[in-house]
Amino acid sequence: MAIQRVKSKWAKTKVLLLSEPLRERIPVTRRWQIPQLASMLDEHGMVYVKPDQGTFGLGVVRVERLSDTDYTYQSGTVLQRFSSFAMMASSLQERIGSRSYLIQQGIPLLTYEGLRFDIRVMVQQNPKKEWETTGIIGRLSHPKKIVTNYHSGGVIMSIDQLMHPHLSQPQTDSYKMWLSEIGTSVARQLQTRYPRMKEIGIDVAIDESFRPWILEVNTLPDPFIFRKLNDKSVFRRIHRYCLAYGRRLK
Repeated sequence: MAIQRVKSKWAKTKVLLLSEPLRERIPVTRRWQIPQLASMLDEHGMVYVKPDQGTFGLGVVRVERLSDTDYTYQSGTVLQRFSSFAMMASSLQERIGSRSYLIQQGIPLLTYEGLRFDIRVMVQQNPKKEWETTGIIGRLSHPKKIVTNYHSGGVIMSIDQLMHPHLSQPQTDSYKMWLSEIGTSVARQLQTRYPRMKEIGIDVAIDESFRPWILEVNTLPDPFIFRKLNDKSVFRRIHRYCLAYGRRLK
């Protein structure tokens, strides 16, 4: 039986929002509409506008309200500035067209040497059919881009190294255990709606008060980024579990 993949970020978000413990970890997320953009910018100041279906951070736009007469949005390395909300929203609508997009509350990310980073949490069904967090890795943003994805110029680093300026090693170890528990909770919740799902990659933002936020969940996660860790046993276990549930890595 084929492994279940779910492309729609909105569909997965709706399932996660049914869980009360997970709901508080999910940034406010709405379907794209200009009135929603206005209200979310008023409330949060910065949001991300992203395709409902898409990978590698492609098509993601960061939108900021700096004042009533100063709005910006950035896609890739290009920053555009507007003197009114109406001008900015019109430009953004033209870019989006009729495609399905989401608006997500922007989370101020922790930084490492001045660059923002987030975390990828890999969760898989083990050979006993139990959900297990098999890998946690950091992704440091390209200095001129808004996304951290490796395929968009981000740099893969260990979470221990990225958290070193912020937490002691025992604190980081405890934090990783917390992320592991969040990971398996997300998997179990999604499985209530998608029973043939076998693996997920969760993108987690850590804000300046060390609160973890679930940005999105990928049901076809890239396992090969874990090859870049010094601890080679992490990728070996991920690979072994992939083979056990029928995913052939190429």
